Amino acid sequence: MKEQPGLHLRKLAEFLGCPFSPEEEAQGVVDNILRLCSFENMSNLDVNKNGKHSNGVANSAFFRKGEAGDWKNCLTAEMVEKLDSVIEEKLQGSGFQF
Repeated sequence: MKEQPGLHLRKLAEFLGCPFSPEEEAQGVVDNILRLCSFENMSNLDVNKNGKHSNGVANSAFFRKGEAGDWKNCLTAEMVEKLDSVIEEKLQGSGFQF
């Protein structure tokens, strides 16, 4: 996804039943969406730097480095096991293989 974000955005739009029109493509709508939704843009929004979630947690807590695999530096082995267990339970019957 990080290597070809435009391709995956187009696939997502098609999956949702609202593919980009040739006019939207020509107008750069895909690139604009990618720019607006980029990690750099989202993490630098004032609300995400200074705001707080309704539970009191700072919005900045939801942003780390934006690098694939960085979770290994934040989660313990026990946390990973628990997360894997919950995900497997919740997605059981979805067709995903674990």
